[in-house]
Amino acid sequence: MASSPSSDISKKLCLDESLWANCGQWIKNARLSAAKRVEGQGLPKRRDEYWNYTRPDAFLKEKVDFDVVSNKSFGIFSNNLSTVINYEDGVLKEKKLPVVPGCSIESLQDAAKLDEHWAGAVYGVPEAAGQDPVKRSLAALNTATASQGLLLLVSGKVKNPIKISAVSNGSIDSTIHHIVKVEPGAEVTLIETGHYGARANVVLEVEVEKDGSFHHIRVQDGQQHNSLTHIFGRLGSNSTFKSFTLSVGGTVTRNECILELLGDSSSATVAGACIGDDKFHHDDTIFVTHGAPNCESRQVFKKVLRDGAVGVFQGKILVKEGAQKTDGYQISQSLLLDDTCQFLAKPELEIYADDVVCSHGSTSGAIDEEALFYLRSRGVPKTKAIDLLTLSFIAESIEEVENSELADALLMYLTAVLEVR
Repeated sequence: MASSPSSDISKKLCLDESLWANCGQWIKNARLSAAKRVEGQGLPKRRDEYWNYTRPDAFLKEKVDFDVVSNKSFGIFSNNLSTVINYEDGVLKEKKLPVVPGCSIESLQDAAKLDEHWAGAVYGVPEAAGQDPVKRSLAALNTATASQGLLLLVSGKVKNPIKISAVSNGSIDSTIHHIVKVEPGAEVTLIETGHYGARANVVLEVEVEKDGSFHHIRVQDGQQHNSLTHIFGRLGSNSTFKSFTLSVGGTVTRNECILELLGDSSSATVAGACIGDDKFHHDDTIFVTHGAPNCESRQVFKKVLRDGAVGVFQGKILVKEGAQKTDGYQISQSLLLDDTCQFLAKPELEIYADDVVCSHGSTSGAIDEEALFYLRSRGVPKTKAIDLLTLSFIAESIEEVENSELADALLMYLTAVLEVR
């Protein structure tokens, strides 16, 4: 009997000497465990429930067949207010990583050479937990193969954001795996801009311990690139997790976020906005599990589509038995600028506790003709009026960004994008 593709991949991973050479035991164990997950699960197929709306082919075919367009997002956030770390074609460019008070920053490549490391208790652990009840074999494949990424151990309140600025100059495949551990009472903001390659598989694992806070802002831009991202987060008591993603352009983008609220009174917000046209296909797949009482979660997503673009939202809130006093909120909305685009939504609630407040909603529609008429009657050109209404539509999701300076920078960037489209 012929072996399956997933079995072949697993065997190849175990035999690939480049993954094991000069590696410490902690990462060898994690990679071997992840390779076994890939073999056991198999690669995603279109008939899989959570891949119904997005073809996995873009992330499975042997080679990418286009070059990326250089990114435009470098100037969004002032470098004077952040610590910048650069990636080019999926490779860390810094010869020496910056020293940041309250945060240890290491490269995965360097840490992997050590026999023991604090990341051994995190690397691949949230990802493995996030495989149940939905299998995410491409995330496990990332854990098994990634050699590039950053390890952040946050022990204090980090004053300025840590910014990862990524750019790619050609038809490059990249696999990136970042780890962030926020210790009790600590706080950090992580920013990601640009793209790591023409096709990228990126995993971010986040552990937020008691009273800790993690803030994340991501800007994905450029016209031709396929991007698959996973965020796996686990939250301790009274901790905070907030993530916002702005996607402008791209070919196939799938952003998954899998969060577990494990400690009492923890809070999680996942928000995003995207603008795309033509061959643009954008998928947000969110899975939030409430595993402790008195926790709150929010999902807020906006998509603006035109000229045949496709937007997908799959969001689930799972409330486990005993997770009383849960407050779960979910909204997904699309603005369709013509009749050729599609918005496909699959909101879900699964609740096993009886004292909860959970809601979900999804809407899809065209530009408000009355608002458009009002603006045009006051001398605003039609194109400009549509841009203003588009900006107003998206602004609600940007309001989820807690830092007002960063939120204002996102709005300014988005305004500039609309002016040149």
